[in-house]
Amino acid sequence: MVKLGREIMKVIVFEYGEEEFVKRIADPFWFQSLSCVLGFDWHSSGTTTVTLGALKEGLKGEEIDLHILGGKGKAMRRTITEIDSFDAGSQEKDALKYASRMCAKIDTSAIQSGHGIYHHSMVIGGKDWAVVQQGMRPADGTARRYHWLGSEVEKFTIEPHKGIVGNKEKKILNMVARESEDAQRISVDVANEGLAKLRGAIVEVKDIYQRRLDDFFSDQKVRYLLMPRNLNWEGVRKAYEFQPRDYEALLSVKGVGPSTVRALALITELVYGARPSYEDPVRYSFAVGGKDGVPFPVDRKAMDESTEMLKEAVENAKLGKEDKLKAVKRLELFVG
Repeated sequence: MVKLGREIMKVIVFEYGEEEFVKRIADPFWFQSLSCVLGFDWHSSGTTTVTLGALKEGLKGEEIDLHILGGKGKAMRRTITEIDSFDAGSQEKDALKYASRMCAKIDTSAIQSGHGIYHHSMVIGGKDWAVVQQGMRPADGTARRYHWLGSEVEKFTIEPHKGIVGNKEKKILNMVARESEDAQRISVDVANEGLAKLRGAIVEVKDIYQRRLDDFFSDQKVRYLLMPRNLNWEGVRKAYEFQPRDYEALLSVKGVGPSTVRALALITELVYGARPSYEDPVRYSFAVGGKDGVPFPVDRKAMDESTEMLKEAVENAKLGKEDKLKAVKRLELFVG
């Protein structure tokens, strides 16, 4: 997987440049296709972690302006440190660090489906970046993968994703949907008014939630969003002192996490009538299956032959002999 992945990256960079590879990684369909080419004959959560791990390993020692940072578990927490390690100006590094943190914060806090992020990779090439991260829901073992492309993020808090892969669900809290803009604005207003105002609003919401037993046998629906039992009041205090100008700035405050976002969303709906979106932003779904021989074992010989063919095509192209590389490109006519 490492060898074949390396040659595929080199072909794309040679033909189209580093930014094109970043753009393709951010495409959920292309990423899934690549993982299958590298040996995943079926779809599972492992396609994300192993594919990106193999590509990261394949870049070692290669002299191309392409970087894959982060990874699974403890490795994802090293993304910021790894940004510091490569050659770039301080402003560019700060912008990349901010993007990495905001992607993680939004997919953890602003979109609440119960999938905790355990994999975060940032791919940087030329002047563009992509983030691919994955969350797992312990209750049922389902996963969803989030794709971002820097050049297409106009605003981190309004429909920012290139795509999200997973099983589409009926109701989740989606505070980065366009329909949630009013709820975003009021959430910022409430946070800026301080702890006393927020505590009063929580008491008011709890009063609204008082129900009779008869309500559960009527046609009245019990609301989806529940007030969290515990809030990070230190995070709320920091937000008040910071006085965020908009929802993105509010999310950027350390300590403003899922429970604070949920509490503010509930207050905006029940007290101020600004309903957030509960539409699942998943846009691409794949069948659930396993790897390791399903539907058939990986043909390692064919993988090795493909790797050598690509490697030789790139080396010859560098020497001005582009016949083999053009032949590879012509295969698209048969498989496209």
